[in-house]
Amino acid sequence: MTHLDAFLERTWDGILSRDTQRVSSVFNQLTKENQNVVVNHLHKMAEEEGWHPEQVKSARFALEVLEDIGGK
Repeated sequence: MTHLDAFLERTWDGILSRDTQRVSSVFNQLTKENQNVVVNHLHKMAEEEGWHPEQVKSARFALEVLEDIGGK
């Protein structure tokens, strides 16, 4: 596994963890540009068809956490 693959896996594991502190911590470690990419992708997961129901729940949870902390 490359460094980038490991970073992406850790990042998405944290963002989709349904753990408020973990979502917040991982998100806040990202650059503003990467935060925007994550938020845009979470919206796709939460709103578009084709995602597993558990992924949709995790994406919606993460979006709620980010809204609560003043994220996107």
